[in-house]
Amino acid sequence: KKKEKKEKKKKGKKKGKKGDGGGEEEEGFKLAPSAFLPGVQESSQTYEDIWKTRDETDNFQQKYDAELIKEAKRGEVESEIRLHVDDLMRQELKNLKAAIERDKGKKGKKGKKSGKKKKGKKKGKKGKKGRKGKKGKKVKDITADKTIESLYEELVKEGILVQYPKVKMSDYLGEYSYLGTTLRQANIEPMPSLSDVRRVVTEYGILPLGSQTVHEAAPLVKSLLIAGPHGTGKRMLVNAICTELGANLMDLTAENIVGKYPGKAGLTMLLHLVLKVGKLLQPTVVYIGNAEKMFMKKVPKTDLSDPKRLKKDLPKIIKKLSAEDRIIFVGTSRVPWDGDVKSLCSCYQKIVLIPRPDYASRYMIFKELILQNGGRITTSLDLSSLAKISDGYTPGHMATAVKHVLTERRVHMLSKKALTVHEFVTPLARLDPIYKEEEEQFKKWYVKTPLGKKRARLKAEEEEEAAGGGGKGKGKDKGKKGKGKKKGKGKKKK
Repeated sequence: KKKEKKEKKKKGKKKGKKGDGGGEEEEGFKLAPSAFLPGVQESSQTYEDIWKTRDETDNFQQKYDAELIKEAKRGEVESEIRLHVDDLMRQELKNLKAAIERDKGKKGKKGKKSGKKKKGKKKGKKGKKGRKGKKGKKVKDITADKTIESLYEELVKEGILVQYPKVKMSDYLGEYSYLGTTLRQANIEPMPSLSDVRRVVTEYGILPLGSQTVHEAAPLVKSLLIAGPHGTGKRMLVNAICTELGANLMDLTAENIVGKYPGKAGLTMLLHLVLKVGKLLQPTVVYIGNAEKMFMKKVPKTDLSDPKRLKKDLPKIIKKLSAEDRIIFVGTSRVPWDGDVKSLCSCYQKIVLIPRPDYASRYMIFKELILQNGGRITTSLDLSSLAKISDGYTPGHMATAVKHVLTERRVHMLSKKALTVHEFVTPLARLDPIYKEEEEQFKKWYVKTPLGKKRARLKAEEEEEAAGGGGKGKGKDKGKKGKGKKKGKGKKKK
């Protein structure tokens, strides 16, 4: 029996060692703890304790339960009464101490204490003065004498607070990429689809700002950069964020603020107005078009918009935003490589790259655009071929081509003459598509961003592990062969 126990212990130890080794090897991605999980668990526990076993067959009208209300209110009443009782007890204790001091007649000590208190008060006053001065510097409201309505009106008149077209996020068309997993298995990093772009923008720009509680609990996203070629729908996504949130849109693009609020004092006033109105009338989206121009090394002489005007102040303002402020800065860029990558990435917390649409997205976009513009899809219109030949064109190009073909006269003629693919070829041929060189330039730029660098490191580590694993296996095989040869030689000697 003792031997059997020892053998079992040995086996257990061996298994434990194997498990430890396996755990070290299979260290993968670990999710961060959720701020919303405790609330869900609490609600689930409440359901388990109160409502799961409760019979509500006789309560068709869903009347209130007096006992449940009493239980909930008892705790509130108890906490209120406890505070009141604590105050009374403290007052009683003070009265008792005063009575004891009177009886003992400690007049000398009282004099000393009063002297000390006076000194302490003087010191305290000095300290308070210093503190007040500091607080005054931090919280300095330039427009304290003006109402929020007048400030709002001023921003509208200056063209900073602008109106935007009502666009839903579902209007940003794009299909999910079903080939992504197969490409990853073949060690090819796929480009994100338009469906992925829509999802990421919703997660970063809409969900956190939609609710104050979610914004405070979820990871704080203060700024977002949307980069992509011309016609991929960058401004449309900004308008969609504003529409879904019902937010105010403030345009701080260099071309829009040129000549407005001149000088240093004017710039501080502009930023003060944007932040004050943005914080009081939340949620707010601050839009900056051509974001790369702010971080250009050399601004062309022909550009008179002074794009570097906000270069120093903008990153500071973004850093100062807290979880209570439902404000997001959204920048768009068509040529992000023109600006300094480090400065751009330090200013914008999240970067979203919009690629050219793939075959599935092109098919979907053409179908929806033709129907929206009064067209009809028949057997004579081969959408599959149209999606194939339009490779490299953006959704903006497709919208232009569809509007060019489906004129009012052409829509009236649809009953007599159906649409064909040839009608869309001519307007598409007049537009310049996204060439491979431009797409490669976007990929090279994205590799230099923090997320691009992380991906490159992970890929390099995976390749090293794969190469190292193959080398180790070969070494072991060679060792075994060598041992076999030695044994053979030994036998021959005998």
